[in-house]
Amino acid sequence: MLFSHYCLDKPGAEGVRLENRDNHLEFVASYGDAVKIAGPVLSDDGEKMAGSILIVEHESLDAAKAWGELDPYARAGLFESVDIRPWKWIIGNPEDAS
Repeated sequence: MLFSHYCLDKPGAEGVRLENRDNHLEFVASYGDAVKIAGPVLSDDGEKMAGSILIVEHESLDAAKAWGELDPYARAGLFESVDIRPWKWIIGNPEDAS
């Protein structure tokens, strides 16, 4: 099942994000094809990273939450909020292409 991970950074935490970015990217990449979509949420002016959106395949909501807690960003205390929910891919899903 797919799950969305919508994470918003704490205000003023750009340094924490930058210090942990390489480890975060390595962590996400290590899950290979289970990660369907990943990228930063940007500030209103589009100039700074302000959070993360990931769509990841997990066995359950508990597994999704456990995976999210292992993210180096989460471990470094970057996020002000994290919302993890089951997600259904309707438009643009490559598995539905014929």
